[in-house]
Amino acid sequence: MTTTQDIHAPDFLAGDEFSIPTFRLLRQDGTLFEGAEAPTLERDQALKIYRTMIATRVLDERMMAAQRQGRLSFYMQCTGEEAAVIGAAAALDDADMIMSQYREQGALVYRGFSYDEFMNQLFGNELDYGKGRQMPIHYGSRKLHYMTISSPLATQIPQAAGYAYGQKMAGDGHCTLCFFGEGAASEGDFHAALNMAAVHEVPVIFFCRNNGYAISTPSIEQFAADGVAPRAFGYRMHVIRVDGNDILAVLSATREARRIAVEQNQPVLIEAMTYRLAAHSSSDDPSGYRSKKEEEAWREKDPILRMQHWLVAQGWWNDDEEKSLQESLRREVLETMKRAEKRPPPPLDSLVTDVYADVTPALQRQLDRLKTHIRKHPDAYPKGARSLDPDVSAQDDAANEGGA
Repeated sequence: MTTTQDIHAPDFLAGDEFSIPTFRLLRQDGTLFEGAEAPTLERDQALKIYRTMIATRVLDERMMAAQRQGRLSFYMQCTGEEAAVIGAAAALDDADMIMSQYREQGALVYRGFSYDEFMNQLFGNELDYGKGRQMPIHYGSRKLHYMTISSPLATQIPQAAGYAYGQKMAGDGHCTLCFFGEGAASEGDFHAALNMAAVHEVPVIFFCRNNGYAISTPSIEQFAADGVAPRAFGYRMHVIRVDGNDILAVLSATREARRIAVEQNQPVLIEAMTYRLAAHSSSDDPSGYRSKKEEEAWREKDPILRMQHWLVAQGWWNDDEEKSLQESLRREVLETMKRAEKRPPPPLDSLVTDVYADVTPALQRQLDRLKTHIRKHPDAYPKGARSLDPDVSAQDDAANEGGA
């Protein structure tokens, strides 16, 4: 039902009267703005958040290097957006569902996804939860309540609204947080999801990472209005715009958003203003659409440095701890990557499982033809040939490790 006030002459509105401020708590030097109050944050959780930020960046740096070395086919970095992603994840209950786009690996690190689990997915080996069926960075974890990533843009947004409706029906006091970029907010799925969530009053947090670019398209060419946040008014939805590089502001805003979602069964839209310091993906060259000067200006707003300054001011961190953490994480990433590379691929038969309760004759015939083809051309399909006989592969692996 709509409510209106009568007028008797045409008076058009363009939305210019809506000016949404940006919520900030922490300056770049680690001090609070005048009048700002830091959210309650115990030392242990603060250090867990910071270590997660460092662990995510180290993972990104090493995996991008691995891609450039030809050891990995594809990668996407979270660099520059760690505070937005990890701050939001830290505000949730561990049983809340997270639905991601493809740049939120920090949320998984925070929940305990190990480097081994990352590497298994990135290399698609036999321990990959997706059985090698997805391209790299399509993580997922049932135990950590993190929905598996899919490539099509924005499909997770209406899925989040539907999942949250189920959470409302279950009444267990949980919500769904859905990450996406401002480019995904230009998809029709975004509007369908927000409308559904508002009409059915479901506990979902729509978290938009506005990092300035939809691949190479700057935000100024994506929408004429004041960002993504004002769209919430069209759906009568709670909304806040937050400095996405301010870990304390993101944490505080998401905590309150979760309270609204769970206690009131109301959806919330958060627009986190941040910047993608890295390329869109390992296939992208940002020098073609943005300047080095722009990038350097944002590097001075690095969210990791901002939190580091705050931790040092609390007496919770120092240079020696920083050096030790960086060195240990880099060593762990390299060692884990070497292990993952040596693991065999998933068994070839797994290609046709999980589709039907029983493998159909048609699928079985296709698999048999594939095996025949691979046996004829083993050099062209080394991984496929290796997975045809797991027992032989295991013996080969043991022999290789013994001679290493």
